[in-house]
Amino acid sequence: MKIFLFGGPAALVMVVVLLLLYYGGFSPIRFEKVPAGGETVVYQEGRGDYRKSGELMDSIYERLIEAASIKTYRGFGIFYDNPKSIPTDRLSYDAGCILDESPEGAVEKLGTDFQVKTIEPREAVVTEFPFRGKLSVILGIMRVYPALNRYITENKFPDSGPIMEIYDVPAQKIVYRKFLE
Repeated sequence: MKIFLFGGPAALVMVVVLLLLYYGGFSPIRFEKVPAGGETVVYQEGRGDYRKSGELMDSIYERLIEAASIKTYRGFGIFYDNPKSIPTDRLSYDAGCILDESPEGAVEKLGTDFQVKTIEPREAVVTEFPFRGKLSVILGIMRVYPALNRYITENKFPDSGPIMEIYDVPAQKIVYRKFLE
């Protein structure tokens, strides 16, 4: 009985540690200032809770396949407001998919049913985090954003630019970009 009482909690702790390890809970977070952008994206503007951006990405992904036979492997969200200082119902964002094929050919297939733009290349603070499912997204939010805020403050970078999250499915990573305006 004593083995079960000790073994049960120990096994549970081991499972939690392994899950955290797999989903990025212990991954190092390192930032660098680099030029970023230049991707052509298909997107929709959103307002309100940032948690709804994933649904918008999925919707655009499905519409791209159905309407234009375009498969994409990277979703994205660009978040323009700080949810700590702006009410949830007034938050603004763009969410959608990054076109992996040549933008010219893909844009011709899309017609007028989609919003398309090129992300303006500019300086950004960038880091990567493992992407292995929804738990990775949650852990990324919990770990990357506080570290990013510290890095921005310590390096005296402007805090006003939007943040872009890129969900790169084949590479199994989330790329976080804080654009420096």
